[in-house]
Amino acid sequence: MASPTTTKKNIALVIGGYSGEHSVSLSTGASIYSAVDRSLYNLFRVIIPRDPKAQWYHLTDDDSQIPVDRNDFTITFPTTGEKIKFDLAYISIHGNPGENGPLQGYFDMLSIPYTSCGFYTSALTANKGHCNPVVRSFGVVEVAKSRLLHRSQVSSLDTDAFLQEFDLPVFVKPASGGSSVATTKVKTREQFAQAVEDAMNEDGNGQVLVEEFIAGREFDCGVIRDAKGKLHVFPITEVIPHGDSEYFDFNAKYNGSSSKVTPAEVETEVSDRIKDVSAQLYDLLDCRGVVRFDYRYDTDKKELYFLEVNTIPGQTPESMVPQQARAAGISTAELYHMVIEGALAAAAASR
Repeated sequence: MASPTTTKKNIALVIGGYSGEHSVSLSTGASIYSAVDRSLYNLFRVIIPRDPKAQWYHLTDDDSQIPVDRNDFTITFPTTGEKIKFDLAYISIHGNPGENGPLQGYFDMLSIPYTSCGFYTSALTANKGHCNPVVRSFGVVEVAKSRLLHRSQVSSLDTDAFLQEFDLPVFVKPASGGSSVATTKVKTREQFAQAVEDAMNEDGNGQVLVEEFIAGREFDCGVIRDAKGKLHVFPITEVIPHGDSEYFDFNAKYNGSSSKVTPAEVETEVSDRIKDVSAQLYDLLDCRGVVRFDYRYDTDKKELYFLEVNTIPGQTPESMVPQQARAAGISTAELYHMVIEGALAAAAASR
């Protein structure tokens, strides 16, 4: 169990959440919790259960649960009466409420610094249907053609007319989802309705994104700004699904059904293009902390397409950002140190 001192900062590692990515967040949290240097920080795991009505709690090293007072985001140890206030929230929740803005707004109101993008950027980038037009407007990269469907439109949707706008296959995904949960590669008209229903049930706002399929190769690029303001753009990763995975789906992400090659074996001009676009988007979208940009590269057209930005990328052993950091000569522990110190420095500069 962490013990506060007068010199070390109290860091709340906030994990869990309400979405289908709850278990992924717990895995990310476990990786961070095991790697962070305890000689530098007091680290406390704060669990947000899958049930939105359930009590938030601090999970101690002996698996005791200490309730979190959500009025001021503090914990009080029952045996000693000691109250712990946090200097920083390390947000590691994929999906709702950690990646889409609510948690950031909560911490903003309490004046508690956090490691992720701010409320607006988090809310914008979490909804792919809203983010894509914004990225397209920047004019720095192509964006796949897509349509956003709202729940109210589905009952009267003319599937044949709708699909005339696209060439099959298309991807159907929750507009605000992640980890490819409830994402379907639709190859036939008959698959479309069920794919929309699955994605709609996963998306908390009842919004589904239908997106054209871009043939080619998939690349990912992590970016972070350190405590001194220097932007680090990591070596890119190519994702190569195999087995039953036709794309980078949940199975490919977390069950080993893919190869992740870092640095990617690709022409220098392609790698440089991806890194340059990622650096531009990081600033244009007002990102903070470590984020990951995902792309498709059309090898026939020699064109790069933006897919999405992950403002809280995974940190499991299978995840790409730690792999990219290591390729850049930055250990996993150093990466987490950069995340924490960057957030603390930004908070200090804003005071």
